[in-house]
Amino acid sequence: MNRLEGKVALVTGASRGIGRGVALRMAEEGADVLVNYHTHRQEAEEVADQITALGQRALVWQADVADREAVARMYAAGAEKLGHIDIAVANAAFSVRSPVIDAHWQDVLRTIQVSQFGVFHTCQMAAQQMVRQVLDGRKGGKIVIISSVHEELSPPGSAAYNMAKGAINRLGETMAVELARYRINVNTINPGWIDTPGERRFYSEQEILGRGKHIPWGRLGTPEDVARAALFLASEDADYVTGATLRVDGGYVLGLRLPHS
Repeated sequence: MNRLEGKVALVTGASRGIGRGVALRMAEEGADVLVNYHTHRQEAEEVADQITALGQRALVWQADVADREAVARMYAAGAEKLGHIDIAVANAAFSVRSPVIDAHWQDVLRTIQVSQFGVFHTCQMAAQQMVRQVLDGRKGGKIVIISSVHEELSPPGSAAYNMAKGAINRLGETMAVELARYRINVNTINPGWIDTPGERRFYSEQEILGRGKHIPWGRLGTPEDVARAALFLASEDADYVTGATLRVDGGYVLGLRLPHS
């Protein structure tokens, strides 16, 4: 407990799903949290209420991560109101599933703007803030990118999302090398099939439960599964880990490659 005491974490897309799980886990370990959301304000406020109930500070901030100026305003507000930013979790994403030949350009563009460019904005501005803090005498920082096994598998029907996820993994590796001298760790998590509200856009509850049984672990992952991995990468336990990709998928990727017993 209290592995993040005295730290401030910024989590994008923190009102629901993986982002919500990460924000709450960080708070449970002693971090104050900037809870970013785009459209689900009530749920973001609920997350903030849970964080304050844990004895930590919470700042709810609306920003579309695809809007670079909005991200800049968010970082400025976080640093002003919470004092500093020690951890940034680039989690916000967007996807419309469609075969390439049927894809609408506005859906492709929005997916790239949020899931790729939004991650770039979030990570670049986190790095800028953390470097300033290092030069002022504060200890490094941690940047965690939430990517996906789509970066490895490229499932059909998700071309733009697959492109974006591949790009942000390379971004994380590049930033890890560039920022090592400032002792700023940059790592990526590739979640597998995670049980989030967004999955209900594509599958019924019965389908989700049924398909989860085919994953080697016997169930879909949860936001808490990913949050525990993010906590590790954001803690001092991972001080010598940078440029890594941690797959959190219950054996999903390997299970697709193994023959049935």
